Amino acid sequence: MIRLKQASYQLVYQCELAIIDIALQASFENPESFSRVFKKVFSITTSPFRQKPQWQSWHKKLLLTKKVDRNFLMNKDVVAALAVEIINFKETKVAVFEHRGSPVVLNDSISHFIEWRKNTGLFPVEQYNTYGVAYDDPTTTITEDFHFDICGEVHTNVPDNSQGVISKTIPAGRCAKIRHLGSHELMDDKIRALYRQWLPNSGEELRDFPVFFFTILTYFHKLQNIS
Repeated sequence: MIRLKQASYQLVYQCELAIIDIALQASFENPESFSRVFKKVFSITTSPFRQKPQWQSWHKKLLLTKKVDRNFLMNKDVVAALAVEIINFKETKVAVFEHRGSPVVLNDSISHFIEWRKNTGLFPVEQYNTYGVAYDDPTTTITEDFHFDICGEVHTNVPDNSQGVISKTIPAGRCAKIRHLGSHELMDDKIRALYRQWLPNSGEELRDFPVFFFTILTYFHKLQNIS
């Protein structure tokens, strides 16, 4: 399932990749076998999904079939495994599309932001970093209150637009940084371990800014300055 999940994102967000290349990266012998398995799991073949992804249905199918190993949080070496690094993050101006509502359709908002970013041509992903700011825990927040900012680094104010993209700033300061490789489910476990296990024993204190993500792999949370 992890291979199919990653392939789903590649189909939608990496349009420059041919389906045959995505199939081979996912360890399928050819696009036909890839499409058959994809349809068996998600009830749609790869090409129609690429053209018009149905993320809500996709998410439900994923929930029905996934089995996640939750042993990570029970591991006595969990803090060492986090490899927390304290860094000084520089103030970063960002263009933001604010997602409000169910996390199940967050990918639709991501697609909306990517389309706006491509159309402007002002902040190409190859040159400007991408961030996500998570204001709420999707497991404890009611659907209509869930808030997540999809962000792209900018060096100027965002021009007026009808797509709802606005300017914000990720503030400078000391941050706790961890890296993650693997499924998003285990990523969630690492973030919770950062709060529940590392933080109480670190001597650090949280500042008034939520956890945020950099290029999907790196996570930060603002810390109080320690004198």
